[in-house]
Parts: sequence; structure tokens; C-alpha cells
Amino acid sequence: MNILNSYKTLFVILSLLFLVILGLNLSFGSVHIPFLDIVSILFKNSNTNENWHLIITEYRIPKAITAILGGSALAVSGLLMQTLFRNPLADPYILGISSGASLGIAVLILLISFGGFTGLLISNWSFVLAASVGSFVVMLLILTLASNLKNTMSILIIGLMFGSFASAFINVLAYFSSAEQLQQYIAWSFGSLGNHSYTELLIYGAVYVITIIPILWLIKPLNSLLLGENYAQSLGVNIKKTRFYLLLITSLLTGLVTAFSGPIAFVGLAVPHLTKLFLKTSNHLILLPAVLINGAILLLISDTIAQLPHSEFTLPINAITSIFGAPVVIWLIIRRKKIRL
Repeated sequence: MNILNSYKTLFVILSLLFLVILGLNLSFGSVHIPFLDIVSILFKNSNTNENWHLIITEYRIPKAITAILGGSALAVSGLLMQTLFRNPLADPYILGISSGASLGIAVLILLISFGGFTGLLISNWSFVLAASVGSFVVMLLILTLASNLKNTMSILIIGLMFGSFASAFINVLAYFSSAEQLQQYIAWSFGSLGNHSYTELLIYGAVYVITIIPILWLIKPLNSLLLGENYAQSLGVNIKKTRFYLLLITSLLTGLVTAFSGPIAFVGLAVPHLTKLFLKTSNHLILLPAVLINGAILLLISDTIAQLPHSEFTLPINAITSIFGAPVVIWLIIRRKKIRL
């Protein structure tokens, strides 16, 4: 607790920054809504503009919640992967979970179209379920293989191979798809934070919380893994069990985000590094809550930019996160090269 107290000021700054970014996210869009009016709407003031009330409550708040859940989940997943593999370029999608979700969506679009049930695609649940099934199948395969492997890096390679296999299968499906089917798949692959009801978000949030909480019991093993598996084992950490739990949590979080928002690149890769740079610590007791907040902040900023204030157009969220994330990857590669020199 003393460690947390020493970072109290930084967490206050992060929390205030989060609230400011959230306010900007709710305010900006095709229609600009003043901050004070947003506060009035949130506190159910009857004198507010009805159209603004509808925009905030039915569109922008659900989208902001989706961004907060998705950004924090991907950021934590990235931190877990980078610690487990001791590789700064590891991210949540390296296990092929996202590719499994993409394959599930591709199969859904193709099969429904062939079966003449195109109307089912109107429902968000068809996309969520298809992506969940695809990511769950890949997760089961990885966890099954991981239980029989001693080398952690082998799991990394297997995850990459699963991703390549899923991508190849998607390409085959794309070859036999119509232009309309391809357009539907591409639209999903751009990533989206909108069009979710409060019922969907309730389920999203419940699964998110249930998956995040067990990480609190893994803080000590995570700190031990920073110095290698042999060192962690000498401290009494059960490597096989810890690795299984980390892979399970990461797979569930990544699959959950991909199912509800599509594949969102670079958040899980960039946020842990930016957080470590900002806090100058590798202690997961500090990093975990900070990464949660920073992941939410980054995706909220990306969504605010993607909304193109005062414009009816919205940019793909994946394009914006890539603009943030790609420079971080380049910086990491250059930094590692300088350290070796």
C-alpha cells in the first residue's frame, strides 16, 4: 500500500485526464454539445435539448463505455503478454485470438448469404456470437497445446501460426464471396465502437469484470516473471499454472473486445510501453491500474478523433489507433537497437 501511496499524485492526474477526455468525447461529434449541457443531461435536467439528450444517452454514452472497456481490456492484455513472453513487441493479438474471431465473422457472412438468411446480419448479436465462437475455438486449441509445452516461446510461435492459418482461410472464403459479402466483412474489420445497446454493454461489462478481477492474484507471479521463469520458479511460482491463467485471461479479454468492437490494433502494444515510460516502474501493482486507465484514455482519444468533429463522416477506429501505435513500435525497435550498440 505504501507503494500505491507514492504514486497517488500520478493516479489523481491520470483520473482527471480520463474525465477530461471522456467529457471531450461526449461533447465532440457531428453535433457539438457544450459540456455544461452534457452534465445537465447526465443529471436528468428536464430543460435540456431533446435531440441532444437522445444523442448523448443513446449513442455517445454507449460508445464511450465500449471504448473504456475495450481500451482497458486490450491494454491489460498487452501488458500480460509482454510480461509472460518477456518480449516488448508482444500484444494481445499475437496468440491468433483476433484472427479466430475474424474467421468466425467471415464464415457467418458467407454461410448466411448462401442460406438466404441475410436479415440475420442486421442483429449485432450474430456478429458477437460468431466472433466469440471463432476466438473461443482458437483459445481452446492454444490452451490445450500450452498445457503440453514447457517452452513459452513455442506458444508464441503456435499463436502466430494459428493467426496465419485463419488469415489464409479467410482469403479462401473471400475468393468465393460476392462484393456485398466482402464489403460487410471489411466494414467489420475496420473496427467500430458504436451501435451497442445497454443490454449488450451490461453483458460486455459483466464478462469484463469477471475476467479482470483474477489478475489481482497474479501480481506477485507477474513481477517474478520479469526476471525469467527460472527465477520465478525459485520463488515458488507455479510456471505452468500461471502461464495457463495468463493465456486464459488474455484470450478471454481479446476475444471479448474483438467480438464487440472488431479487431483494434496497437492499443495492447503501445499502452503498456507508454505507461512504463510515464511511471518509470515495472511493478505490476502500479502498472495494472495505470494501464487500465491509459488504455481507456487512448481509445477515447482515438474515438474522438475518428468522429471528425462537425462532420457527418466517421473514420475507422483501426486507422486512428494505428497512427498512435505504429510510431511506438518504430521507437521500440530503434531503442532496442541503440541499447545493444
